[in-house]
Amino acid sequence: MVYLRRKIDTYLQEWQKQGTRKPLIVKGARQVGKTESILHFARTAYQNIKYINFVEEPFYKQIIVDGYSTDAILKNISRIDPAAKFVPGQTILIFDELQEFPEISTALKFFAIDGKYDVICSGSMLGINYKVIESNSVGYKIDYEMHSMDFEEFLWAKEYNDDFVDNLLSHMHSLTPFNELELSICNSLFIDYCTLGGMPSIIRDYILKGTFEGSLQIQRQLLLDYKEDIQKYADGMDQARILNVFNQIPVQLAKDNKKFQISKVAKGATFKDYRGCIEWLEQTGLINICYCLNFPELPLKGNYESTKYKIYFADTGLLIAMLDDEAQIDLRANRNLGVYKGALYENVVAEALVKEGYHLYYYKKTDSTLEEDFFVRTASELVPVEVKSQNSKSKSLRTLIDSDRYPEIHYGIKLIGGNIGKVNSVITFPYFCTFLLKRYLSSATIQ
Repeated sequence: MVYLRRKIDTYLQEWQKQGTRKPLIVKGARQVGKTESILHFARTAYQNIKYINFVEEPFYKQIIVDGYSTDAILKNISRIDPAAKFVPGQTILIFDELQEFPEISTALKFFAIDGKYDVICSGSMLGINYKVIESNSVGYKIDYEMHSMDFEEFLWAKEYNDDFVDNLLSHMHSLTPFNELELSICNSLFIDYCTLGGMPSIIRDYILKGTFEGSLQIQRQLLLDYKEDIQKYADGMDQARILNVFNQIPVQLAKDNKKFQISKVAKGATFKDYRGCIEWLEQTGLINICYCLNFPELPLKGNYESTKYKIYFADTGLLIAMLDDEAQIDLRANRNLGVYKGALYENVVAEALVKEGYHLYYYKKTDSTLEEDFFVRTASELVPVEVKSQNSKSKSLRTLIDSDRYPEIHYGIKLIGGNIGKVNSVITFPYFCTFLLKRYLSSATIQ
């Protein structure tokens, strides 16, 4: 099987170089590539690997029967698998599907103190089980949240190297428009990526076949798998309410006002009734929540209304899988990302920002037309980010930049289906540059 290069590869290599390594927990939604990446790393970095999957091999849950000490657990593993070798400094233990057996997390403390063997745990972030893991292992583990593939990883899969990405960033820094060939290639790659979503199994099939054959079927199967997970792991929660919220996301993204309205989910539904459901979906890694700022100013954390938000899918492929047949045809046949009143554009941008490490915020002024899609920040500045299908006027963006009421806003970024440009403190970038925004803002000198 062809291995697709991922950003976690570098992280795992750096983790191994640390002198005293705490056990690592790799979290993420189903099918984002956690196990594949961990095993790829382990095979290149360790002489001895012991991989345990608590879903496929539930009998391994007995390894804690004599306690949580490293010696007791290794002894019980060797009872089940006498061929397993545990050589200090040359051995890694991988506990997969951690959400199925959160009790093993108690042992991480003892592995951390012992320090002879490296441990990586992996699992889907499914509801209350991770709270058990967190309480059992606090202070003795490191967390890494893994997402589906971003556009840069897609470019790697298509065999575009780091020089290609560096060239994109160079264009952004110099505000030099792309020539027609560059723009055509990048737009085509980006539309393909958006249509596929970021799930590695789908992208791998696309790379191997060179076509979109079967991609929609796989997307829809993943969607069914996620819904089954909700029914399986939403212990103590109202599973029907969680599914109601999940199914309502594309419906509400298709509105002009994309603010998520609980009252539209079910008759008589209230925020109080559904808040836990939305938090559960966010913890699983299935959705991204974009909160409405009280006022566009720094700091962003704590400066928002917890009851006003938009909900986006963490992987745009999920949204695509839920589109109706007419929208599917428009998207795939006409390569039109403008379906669903711009919902795909916004979802793709929200997804890219989260994968860069941003939290999501928007602003809608009460009793006013002033509204901005997203905000990001530098060390001292607040940067509004507007999503446009075309390079049309941006009244709200101009107001935020020009008004004395917003002293931390000096310029804005507009993401468009067009080229690089700058007019009166508004910088335009093509959508395919979104994954580079954090790198751009960290080193750009903007006049």
